[in-house]
Amino acid sequence: MANASVVVEGGGAPLPAGTSERYEAFRLEQRGIDLIPETERPMAPAGLFWMWAGAIWNVEFLVYGALIVSFGLSFWQAVVAILVGNAFYAFLGLASLWGPETGTTAFMVSRAPFGRNGNRVPSLFNWFTQLGFEIEGIALVVLVVEAMFHHEGTALGTLGKALVIVGAVLAQFVMPFLGHATITRVLRYLSFVFIPMFAIMAVLVIPHAHPGHLHQHVSWLYWTTALVLIVSAGGLGWTENAADFSRYLPRATSKARTFWAATLGGAVPSVLLELLGAAAYLVSPKATAATGLPASFASWFFWPFVVLALPQLLAINTLDMYSSGVTLQAIGLPLKRWGTIVLDTIICGAITALVIFKGTFYSDLSGFLDYIVVWLGPWFGIMVVDYLLRRGRYDAPALAAKRGGTYWRNGGFNWKALASLALGMFAAIMWTDAAYYFPSYTSPLSRSTQGADFSWLFGLVVAALAYYLMSRRSVEREQPGTTTGLAQVSVAAQRTR
Repeated sequence: MANASVVVEGGGAPLPAGTSERYEAFRLEQRGIDLIPETERPMAPAGLFWMWAGAIWNVEFLVYGALIVSFGLSFWQAVVAILVGNAFYAFLGLASLWGPETGTTAFMVSRAPFGRNGNRVPSLFNWFTQLGFEIEGIALVVLVVEAMFHHEGTALGTLGKALVIVGAVLAQFVMPFLGHATITRVLRYLSFVFIPMFAIMAVLVIPHAHPGHLHQHVSWLYWTTALVLIVSAGGLGWTENAADFSRYLPRATSKARTFWAATLGGAVPSVLLELLGAAAYLVSPKATAATGLPASFASWFFWPFVVLALPQLLAINTLDMYSSGVTLQAIGLPLKRWGTIVLDTIICGAITALVIFKGTFYSDLSGFLDYIVVWLGPWFGIMVVDYLLRRGRYDAPALAAKRGGTYWRNGGFNWKALASLALGMFAAIMWTDAAYYFPSYTSPLSRSTQGADFSWLFGLVVAALAYYLMSRRSVEREQPGTTTGLAQVSVAAQRTR
């Protein structure tokens, strides 16, 4: 019965029953959002740790650390924001538990609370979010190359920028196209290169960083805006990718080991790099831009830094592009996984060109990180409550059913979850301070609290509470093994093809 309801959605026929796929780096991954059989999950928690660490040892996180000091925070306020904000990598650890349990991606698991058709709404939000992070990475590549030309006393013209965009988009395309095993292998090895370079940067910056010379100090309420940036770029911002990469862990993998591998793999490099970025701002305020960071180091370090920055930026984008592709499949796009990567590459390149020639990248970046938590916090809150109500057990074949099954409900929609998401998003908007971004907006609650921004937390709590109150009884009846659950899976087996 289970095999009858396991289908590959988003393009092509399912892999034939009994067919296996070799999990091997530098070989095209055939699987998309279909369920990964137990026999094809060779990943270990150590591999998950090094994958996240390899992605996050990255110049982007240096910029985040410098950026929050530029908001007006003192160095020590920034340190507290970094430590508190990165504690929420625990969210990434929690979200990673769904992958081994189900053997599928985050936005296939998201069908459990939202239903197959209702899940298209948060999936679409996620695709826009992944695309935004991809554009961020490519835009930073262009800016770094532009700085290289400027360093040599020349300029990168319009045609040059266009060529760099095309080259960067094509370069970042390779690893997501090949798939999970390639990404995991390459990021692990890159981390071994990035860590020594980070140590060199720390040696060059720390002796010249004097926190006492920076007299900026703002109210803790404005400090919350910096916290939003750290949380959205870090632990909360990666939750929608988590299961996409943990799904190759065997189902029997210890939940504690999975949790800590993802949590520490993300949190440790993020904390260290953001602290270094904040220190770099003390040496040079130009550190708020990736192209200005070398001003914080010795002059001889310019070329090693920029040469290192390019593969770093492309490496972190591979995670976003891979997740973007499987999210498009979860939405229902009739393409194979590699086909979605091709489509995503074209769209990413076109929009990056618009962002670069607009010329307001760092302002747009801050606004993007502030606004994505409006949907992301509520979605994650619903997913965690749903996971707890189900005691961590899912009807995996029903997640892959095209019609019918445990999670079909009212025509593929769970209106309780969608209503909870809407309530959470409304709550988040009511406590958002984005006065200096585009679109400029300050919420009533933010105005009444002198600029505080608790959008990510308020939206998460409201959505989680609403979903719990509306769904706690109905979710219990959907548990695998119950009479209702078995009947629904039987319907799914008859209706899927």
